[in-house]
Amino acid sequence: MEMELLAEYPHAHMDRRPRKRARLGWDVPEAPKAQVGMFCGQEVGDVTSFVSSGAPSDLTCSPLYAKEVARNASPPWREDDKDGHYMFALGENLTSRYKIHSKMGEGTFGQVLECWDRERREMVAIKIVRGIKKYREAAMIEIDMLQQLGKHDKNGARCVQIRNWFDYRNHICIVFEKLGPSLYDFLRKNNYRPFPIDLVRELGRQLLECVAFMHDLRLIHTDLKPENILLVSSEYIKVPDYKVSSRSPKDGSYSKRLPKSSAIKVIDFGSTTYDHQDHTYIVSTRHYRAPEVILGLGWSYPCDIWSVGCILVELCSGEALFQTHENLEHLGMMERVLGPLPQHILKRADRHAEKYIRRGRLNWPQGATSRESIKAVLKLPRLQNLVMQHVDHSAGELIHLLQGLLKYDPSDRLTAHEALGHPFFSRYHGRS
Repeated sequence: MEMELLAEYPHAHMDRRPRKRARLGWDVPEAPKAQVGMFCGQEVGDVTSFVSSGAPSDLTCSPLYAKEVARNASPPWREDDKDGHYMFALGENLTSRYKIHSKMGEGTFGQVLECWDRERREMVAIKIVRGIKKYREAAMIEIDMLQQLGKHDKNGARCVQIRNWFDYRNHICIVFEKLGPSLYDFLRKNNYRPFPIDLVRELGRQLLECVAFMHDLRLIHTDLKPENILLVSSEYIKVPDYKVSSRSPKDGSYSKRLPKSSAIKVIDFGSTTYDHQDHTYIVSTRHYRAPEVILGLGWSYPCDIWSVGCILVELCSGEALFQTHENLEHLGMMERVLGPLPQHILKRADRHAEKYIRRGRLNWPQGATSRESIKAVLKLPRLQNLVMQHVDHSAGELIHLLQGLLKYDPSDRLTAHEALGHPFFSRYHGRS
């Protein structure tokens, strides 16, 4: 078996799935070479080349530069860009404690930088929030959530750990432990090959343990998706993969990657909320959004459970279950995969969702916006068939679990604790 221990994988050429996902957290494709920062008036090339095990060596190219980025030196003051993002150069300090080594990602919230923590002597991920009031306020809410979770998650086994936070030049900066790639990025860089069922079982168990932990604290994550679930380690192994499919590479290499460790942590608590009122505003990224959210019925803990069900299907199939960006089509896809929506749920739809319903039934396909939309729904298989296409053993138990996680009526949906007691997990406990 070929073994590779790499911090990053090569880029897949293209995300073929029709989804516009906000790149949240630090979970985005690596930045192209020579695109961030300047050293002595020259573009920086491979910024990972000087990030090795142990303390990285300081980069110097002239006495003047060495003096400028001395250990405790502050970088020159710069205006934020037009969107309120912090402007920086590689090798600069972010306070005297942190040294910027690379840009890991960017999202609507701001940027995430890989930095060397001089005090703890470790690499960390620092989320630098845009210097705009609403993002600063959201960051303070996320810090509060992270600290609350940290108090109860003593070993830091479920949720990403916050190391520190500070306000620097009008930017809230949140310091996190540095983790590996997200499950979404791992799938993408593995050409969307599905995970083996035993790995899906282990990932699902850990995800549900985190959800149960949060729900016990009366917290609802509201944005669970593969982008927000990170592998703790970046290491992977290569194993033979002789299945020829549309996902097989054209270079003739029949192998696929598997994480060396199945340990995961959940990130991005910027949308997390306490369950102390009837929530009606829209939550969750589209592909993982529960029917009660779309229909305006109010939502609570079960919206997280629906997201978990969608994630498990994606991990065992390699593709998002509901690939859509429009409400009626989304509901049509649900009916195609899971069967008709119950009338008692449709009757309660709010005024914004009434247009999707006609004579007590979903107005599909009559209300479809295009033939392509109808075709996109018709090509979807039933849940049972979808699972059996990709799962060799345990298919029956996984189907039964998913049917409990993807119940239309939130009150009928399994809780996280109930799901953890399902035979799909309990019968195989300790095996994977």
